[in-house]
Amino acid sequence: MAILAIGSVAFDSIETLEGRRERCLGGSATYFSLAASFFTDVRIVAVVGEDFTEYEEARLTRRGIDTRGIERLPGKSFFWHGSYLEDMNVAHTLATELNVFETFSPKIPEVYRDSDFLFLGNIDPVLQASVREQLPNVRMVVGDTMNYWINDHRENLLKVLPQLDTLTINDGETRLLSGERNLMVAAQAVLAMGPKSLIVKHGEFGATAYFGEQAFAGGDENPAEHHSHHDTMPFRAPALPLSVIVDPTGAGDSFAGGFCGYLASLPKITPAAFRTAMFYGGVMGSFAVEHFGTERLEAITRAQIDERFAELKALSHLLD
Repeated sequence: MAILAIGSVAFDSIETLEGRRERCLGGSATYFSLAASFFTDVRIVAVVGEDFTEYEEARLTRRGIDTRGIERLPGKSFFWHGSYLEDMNVAHTLATELNVFETFSPKIPEVYRDSDFLFLGNIDPVLQASVREQLPNVRMVVGDTMNYWINDHRENLLKVLPQLDTLTINDGETRLLSGERNLMVAAQAVLAMGPKSLIVKHGEFGATAYFGEQAFAGGDENPAEHHSHHDTMPFRAPALPLSVIVDPTGAGDSFAGGFCGYLASLPKITPAAFRTAMFYGGVMGSFAVEHFGTERLEAITRAQIDERFAELKALSHLLD
């Protein structure tokens, strides 16, 4: 089943304890799409400038990603300069240049309107809502956001949350959005805002899923099959311990790509599939951080993904 990813395709300059790299290929839609492409068909809607060349596009298309939805405008692509020199879990923004992304208005090609899954990357919630309205029949909608939208565009963000099947945000964003310090209380408060489920990302410590009562009640499934207490209990997926972390920039979007990609490869979404998808999300995030930018995601194979999934499964004693 095809996934439509809406977000940024960008260039990043990154400084970490492992070195520095200028103008890596980056952006939420880029990381997400590369990670998801190992599981299913992926389509991108984004905007780029004249500095996004055929070379960069080929890095996506050779993974089978459909780039017909990438709009090209005069000017430069979105650019971000960040540093992780103090803490690999915290990005310090040194420069942000929106460039052509400043006027981004997602245009959905007609050939994309039969997409089964929708990923709403970290963009203006007004744009997220607009895209969601244009694709009313998708089977699953996964959304992301960040501190800027939570702080300065809260009213619009709150309109989007009820339209999401899954919201993926980190610990700090969960606390900021809810106003609660205790993470369990914060998660329940976010669920009360409308998303059917919430995945809270903990960086190198994995991710936790929280479920509302309607989490598995949609689509072509029988809701009665999935309403046991066990199915809606919080679920924690660990991260794979890594000896070297080079660049954590794309970990969260790669997690989302692995999560969505795996679910889109299945005939239906069940609680067991959701939990397994979180493990595949963790696997894709672990690959993403091993090199600067998208370099590692572009070089891996599906066999390596499944091997690492088996390692994570053994580490956590996940039962089938």
